[in-house]
Amino acid sequence: MLALFSFVFLAALVSAQSPAWGQCGGIGWTGATTCVSGSTCVVQNPYYSQCIPGSSGPTTTQSGGTTQAPAPAATTVRVSSTASHPIPTSLWGLMFEDINSGDGGLYGEMLQNRAFQNVQAGTSGALSHWTAVNGGQISVVADAVSSSLKNALSLTTPSGRSGGVGFSNDGWWGMKVTQGSTYKTSFYYRFPSSTSFSGNAVVSLQTTGGQVLGSANIALSGSQTSWKKVTASITATTGASNAQNKFVVTIDGGAASGQTVRFAMLSLFPPTFKNRENGMRADIAQALADIKPAFFRFPGGNNFEVKGVSVDGRWKWRQTVGELIDRPGRQGTWGYFNTDGLGLLDYLLWCEDVGMEPIMAVWAGLALSGGSGTSVPESQLGPYVQEAIDQINFVIGDPSQSSAAALRSQLGHPQPFKLQYVEIGNEDFVNPTTYQYRWRVFYNALKAAFPQLTFIHTDNLGTSYTPKPPARDHHVYQSPTWFSKNTFFYDDIARDGTKYFEGEYAVISTVDSDIWGNRLPYPVIQGAVAEAAYMTGIERNSDIVFAACYAPLLNHISGTQWSPNLVGYDAMNVIKSASYYVQKLFGNNRGDQYIPSTLPARSGALQWSVVKSGSNNIIIKVANTGTSAQTLAFALPWSNVASTASVDVLVANSGAANTPTSPNTVGPTTNTINVGQNFSYSVPGLSFSVIKFTAS
Repeated sequence: MLALFSFVFLAALVSAQSPAWGQCGGIGWTGATTCVSGSTCVVQNPYYSQCIPGSSGPTTTQSGGTTQAPAPAATTVRVSSTASHPIPTSLWGLMFEDINSGDGGLYGEMLQNRAFQNVQAGTSGALSHWTAVNGGQISVVADAVSSSLKNALSLTTPSGRSGGVGFSNDGWWGMKVTQGSTYKTSFYYRFPSSTSFSGNAVVSLQTTGGQVLGSANIALSGSQTSWKKVTASITATTGASNAQNKFVVTIDGGAASGQTVRFAMLSLFPPTFKNRENGMRADIAQALADIKPAFFRFPGGNNFEVKGVSVDGRWKWRQTVGELIDRPGRQGTWGYFNTDGLGLLDYLLWCEDVGMEPIMAVWAGLALSGGSGTSVPESQLGPYVQEAIDQINFVIGDPSQSSAAALRSQLGHPQPFKLQYVEIGNEDFVNPTTYQYRWRVFYNALKAAFPQLTFIHTDNLGTSYTPKPPARDHHVYQSPTWFSKNTFFYDDIARDGTKYFEGEYAVISTVDSDIWGNRLPYPVIQGAVAEAAYMTGIERNSDIVFAACYAPLLNHISGTQWSPNLVGYDAMNVIKSASYYVQKLFGNNRGDQYIPSTLPARSGALQWSVVKSGSNNIIIKVANTGTSAQTLAFALPWSNVASTASVDVLVANSGAANTPTSPNTVGPTTNTINVGQNFSYSVPGLSFSVIKFTAS
């Protein structure tokens, strides 16, 4: 699936000498290829070689600087005083699709099967996750609360019942109830025929044993025969030590004897991230925000396409915005139903809450149906292109010029969101033949409508397309060996104006011969360090790589369709993996400028990058994929260097992982080391280190 480039190298030898830290070679370079005395011409990539101080006499590159001359010892790292390029602010971010992670995960809703969206009324299966309380007679009936939600829960109170009669919901493999927290609940109700009932529905959080943890009353009227939405807040006066809890709705059995009341679109939310209505589960959201991601790629991933021969099942942005009762949901690609409670506007508001920019995908005419999928014929693409235009207008359009933008304004966000990048499709190497015309049709139309945006191509690298893609998305799931050996992946790609998005990557197995058949359940330190090594190469090549993100992002440990994932969770806990800490260390230690240095060996255990943040903050990242400690000797060009540096170190045994039973096995520690214009650092085996100090 991956395509690499080959290059033709041109010789260019001249008699002039380049100064220390000056350019001395590279494809297309016609200047000096000899360095002044005391410097060595070192290849940084096929397009740029640089004179780095440290040799006893002048050296000359061969073939235009593409064959490396004798360099300083591999453990000596000489750092340039001059940056080679600015680092995009968008470099490190998050990738999301609804795979074991949306409903019951990042999305804060606590009730499962809350709106009976994907069930057959009248069947026992329709009551999944709902249980009768105190003899209440419950069933799912065809009674539409809206044109999108066709079913409702019917409760009949048998004659002679006393006490609370009703139903309960057990949530997404349980519910976390925290003392002092306030939970917001809502539902629609109506009586099929008018009655004299006048009383309360008691909504409560209880343990499975029946202990009430918190409750509230909602007034119901038997004369209410049309659907009415009601709300309440439940403050937990008692917390629970585990997730074996439930949401309960009851009415007085005596007052409601023999009567029927119907309920639709029942909802329960905990305190959400930044108290956003219909928002994100706070602990998961905070863990992701702590990475300090610059972007959020959504809505997929395979899930926003469709599994099956019918394109009608694709992710449709209009059906994911507005009131929850107006969102019908859809069957996702990963074997379960998506409520679409987490929709386009919710994604965008989440981006604002965290300070991320969206990298948004538009559906591009491919349904995943095995093999090469099912593609919309070129002559029939028009409506789908318009759908994509409308989707983008919803994000950035002028409400006075676009009905989609006017809808955004009506929903409370008149100002456009930030948007720079739009991805046309996803992994269209599935059917590159039809992507030729699909790319052309979508790109031409979207670029004409939004000339300010950059559109991302999703077939394999190296493939030829018209129009030429301005940006390409690259995905790789591999072993630690692959990542360790491919730290120079982007060094070998032509600087021809194309930008690159490393849109999905992860170590998924430690078995080189069968990575798909021997998947890791959770990221291990061996894989995390290899990913870090690869990321130093991405940082070095951030002149062409504008963004990169690990995938998949999340998984509920009781409902996993893919492994491994960056963050695991259940109802009670969030499990931050070894790979999570690598992402966090990169995200929290960004640079503004990339500083060239002696290059690591292409297949060496040690890989590093040097960046500068602000006027004098130097950040050195070092990954050691070997099992033994190795020493790096740094030679810095600055005369004023701090005497000490802070070092964050992630290190553990090769198979170490954070798991549900051992969630804190792997994590970074912070130390202080002595530094100066020349200093050494012993890099532990199987480790990733971030060294931070000031210099000028």
